[in-house]
Amino acid sequence: IFFKASGTFSCSFSILLLFLLAFLQEPGDVIAARDRPLLLDCQVEGEGPISVTWRRNGVPVPTGTMATVLANGTLLIRNFSKRRDSNETDAGEYDCAAQNRYGRLVSRKARVQIASLPKFLSHPESVTVDEGGVARLTCQVNGIPEANITWQRDRLPLSTEDPRYTLLPNGVLQITAVRKTDSGLFRCVASNIANTRYSREATLSVTGSRTYREPVILSGPQNLTINVHQTAILECIATGNPRPIVSWSRLDGRSIGVEGIAVLGTGNLMISDATLQHSGVYVCSANRPGSRSRRTALGRLVVQAPPGFVQWPQSVSRPAGGSAVFSCTASGAPEPHLIWLKNGKLLTPSGNVKLTNGNT
Repeated sequence: IFFKASGTFSCSFSILLLFLLAFLQEPGDVIAARDRPLLLDCQVEGEGPISVTWRRNGVPVPTGTMATVLANGTLLIRNFSKRRDSNETDAGEYDCAAQNRYGRLVSRKARVQIASLPKFLSHPESVTVDEGGVARLTCQVNGIPEANITWQRDRLPLSTEDPRYTLLPNGVLQITAVRKTDSGLFRCVASNIANTRYSREATLSVTGSRTYREPVILSGPQNLTINVHQTAILECIATGNPRPIVSWSRLDGRSIGVEGIAVLGTGNLMISDATLQHSGVYVCSANRPGSRSRRTALGRLVVQAPPGFVQWPQSVSRPAGGSAVFSCTASGAPEPHLIWLKNGKLLTPSGNVKLTNGNT
């Protein structure tokens, strides 16, 4: 408060609003079922009035009978579809924009895919196995979302309660210590929210031969990239007579550890709740009991961390001609690339705008 000589006074103050405009919830990636309603969230807080608009692939989404923006900013698509008689589809990259008198904010891009289950990329193939040996059957299909794969023998669901049967999430069926009774016609069944498909049938034949065989790795670990907290399964199935012993190690010599580590079947390595420290090259070894005879196979596991903000830019109030500094830091693996936007448009350095190496 400043007193003047005349005895009158005036006061000067400024108010800094913490949230002139900010997203409470941005749209997330989603897989939508054909001919079903779809909701995409976009919730904003700030000084009103606030208007919310939507874009798909950079083009404004027309509102009307097909799509509506609800009072809370959510986009409702009443009948998500892909027109069969054309290439038109509701799938694409969606973002919402919120605007008030202070400026305009644009959300992250949300990838919206339509659920599908195309034909099998590969079918199981017939195989002949010695009694007591190992059988491996596989099929492959690329579904959106990822298809759940089960197996049938002679058109009946295959029970995996028998510990000799191991079913991996990628569609691989492993049968160890094969018996005559395992013979039959096998096929895999793939299903998701879009469809259910059946593969061609393959014959498993079991012979009575039990000749000596050196260890052989039928299938070793494949290079795999996952996100943190996901589960990694590294396959290793070996055959031989006598039956080989499968073990695991890291190429860099570091311990694999025990927490979150399990073995599926007779040698597949499962790492639950993976962390960045689990990245590395893993070695599967198949040893013949009582000897130094062994075979090895390698596979690289890469664990990534999605980008996340560590520090957000804060709203500030500055007089004309002054300087305003905004800081933003993020973490992730690989290292995230940061960009700045002003009122929803890409901000490029100019005479009075500078970007530092620290993303300030």
